[in-house]
Formats: sequence, C-alpha cells, structure tokens
Amino acid sequence: MRFLLVAIFCCLGLVFNANAQKSKKSKAQPAAQDNAFAPIAPEKMKAPARPKSKKSFSKKYYKTLEDTHEEFQQRMEANAKKTRKKQRAMEQPQYSDPSYFGHKKKPKKRKPGQRKFCKECGIVH
Repeated sequence: MRFLLVAIFCCLGLVFNANAQKSKKSKAQPAAQDNAFAPIAPEKMKAPARPKSKKSFSKKYYKTLEDTHEEFQQRMEANAKKTRKKQRAMEQPQYSDPSYFGHKKKPKKRKPGQRKFCKECGIVH
C-alpha cells in the first residue's frame, strides 16, 4: 500500500514538473503576432565585427631611421601650417590696430558724460 502511494506521488510530481517546464518555455519565447500597432517586429541586428589590427612588437616600438625622419617631416609641415594660419589671423584689425584695445569690434567713442567702464579692457570709453 505504501509503495503504491509513493509511486502515485512520484508520477504526479513528474507530470506537474513537465507542465511547469512547458509553460516557462512558452513564456520565454512569445509567438510573433501581427497587430495594428506593430505589424512587423524589428529584428535585432548585430553590428559587423571590426577587424582588429595586430601590429607586431617590432613595428610598434622599433622604427627605422627613415620612418622617424618621415614622421619628423610630417610634424614640421603640420606646425608650419598652424603658424601660417595664426599669422593670417593676426593680420585682422582687432589684433593689428591699437585702437581696438583687444576688442573684437572697435569700441564706440561716447561723449564724456556717457562713457562706461569696459570689463574687457579695463578702460573707460
């Protein structure tokens, strides 16, 4: 008698366990349904993998004299380009004309009673 009860409880436990696993699977993977709000669900797309550039130790740290000379020439050209650009900017009147007092626009000449203190240059004009 006891053996029969134990066998029945084991069978019932297996049945309930199988049903619970089926319901978990169905909840985890919902069926794709079309509806008016979202007729087509967007698929998840993976970004393409970038090829990793592997530089050998010798190329990265041990450079030949020609490579270093070429890098030096490139740096010097870039520096010369920057200085030319700065010189062109310095030719503008806000830098070259002393009447600008460091202002971007030339300050107005007001009457003596209407002059204001300038926060930019510290002069009353």
